Amino acid sequence: MYKIAKKVFLIVVILFSSICFIYAQNSSDKRERRKNLTIKEWNTNAATKTRYLDHIDKYDENGFKIESIEYANYGMKSRITFEYNEAGKCIKEVEYDGHNKPIRIRKFEYYPDGSKKRQYNYLPSGKLETTKEFEYIFDK
Repeated sequence: MYKIAKKVFLIVVILFSSICFIYAQNSSDKRERRKNLTIKEWNTNAATKTRYLDHIDKYDENGFKIESIEYANYGMKSRITFEYNEAGKCIKEVEYDGHNKPIRIRKFEYYPDGSKKRQYNYLPSGKLETTKEFEYIFDK
């Protein structure tokens, strides 16, 4: 009985390790495909057949999103820039209005497991406006 339990345990460990490797590889592959990428989204008005730019996302040499721009029919509606730490977690977002002036700054803290711990919301002046804490509760 002990040998069977040991074999089952070994199989479970191997399967879990394989799944973790595949997940990590997929995340890495996704970032690899996004290195130095710009994605443009275009809309076309069905009635007039007019095509217009809706959204642009830009990625850096590591495959992380560094800028997201939303457009309206009159031009840029908003823009968000992103900064990351060495672990690849977003630590800062700056949101700009249509005139490219900062309107909101968000900074993030993470738990050791990589989940968000806290979000700090700042005014453009740098004054702390609000703090958001993340609580993770797993139902049994």
